[in-house]
Amino acid sequence: MRFTVNDVPHLPDGFTATFTSRTAEVDGLTLHAVTGGRGPALLLLPAWPQFWYGWRLVMPALAEHFTVVAADVRGVGASDKPATGYDPVTLAADMAGLMTALGHERFAVAGHDLGMIVGYALAAGHRDRVTRLAVAEAILPGLSPMPPLLMEPALNEYLWHFAFNRLGDINERMVAGREEIYFGHQFASKAATPDAIPPHAVDVYVDALRDPAALRASFAFYRAEESVAQIADLARTPLTIPVLAAAGERGSGEAVEQVMRKVADDVTGALAPDAGHFLPEEAPRWTARTLIGFFG
Repeated sequence: MRFTVNDVPHLPDGFTATFTSRTAEVDGLTLHAVTGGRGPALLLLPAWPQFWYGWRLVMPALAEHFTVVAADVRGVGASDKPATGYDPVTLAADMAGLMTALGHERFAVAGHDLGMIVGYALAAGHRDRVTRLAVAEAILPGLSPMPPLLMEPALNEYLWHFAFNRLGDINERMVAGREEIYFGHQFASKAATPDAIPPHAVDVYVDALRDPAALRASFAFYRAEESVAQIADLARTPLTIPVLAAAGERGSGEAVEQVMRKVADDVTGALAPDAGHFLPEEAPRWTARTLIGFFG
């Protein structure tokens, strides 16, 4: 199985002494997570177009306080990549099943980008299980304001992938064999500086996306037509647990806090100075410190 803890380069010193890869069968799927540490369970959910590896720089500090479960949702990393099931409610149910299989009935959740949407659906749809929720750098479909079709150049560079990723199949045909061009651009254009995510890390993410099933899944998250209706239904009852809404000062800014205030009663905002979209890699010390302070 590729992209487990023993298959990826450039991990922090001592990482594999603390963390191991584990798999669990959930409703016929094999789901993968990297686990380690001690204390209350903390589920980390990955960003698009990444997998658990995006949390690697933050995990050692978190493991001093929590039992960390850095999961691969269906379609990414070392988890199965089925043809269907990429809507928020299904992805959240997968993660609830994974945590049950790993022995964690109650747990906190931190989700970045795609992980924010899945984390919110998990907290809102499984309210008896999630104790606290931290989210970062994403929208909530149907609730976040959508930009116009014709945007000013800097914003267009940052957001154009939303429309592209939702296309029927021409995007897969255009990107296949050119994954380093498309996904390399995502990392360069969404970080605070083009080289903020080191080339060796970009290579790992791009390599994972060369698998046709992973490439298809990367677009399936955006094609899930149920997302808007599902989020709207979940939002009818606001979250009452504490919520941390984090963003990069040079990323989404205050937009994350603003949208989470529409769906939760107890929201705290936090901005990472000089960081762009990829908080766990651009600002790992800030991210670890902020999450430890929030989850306590």
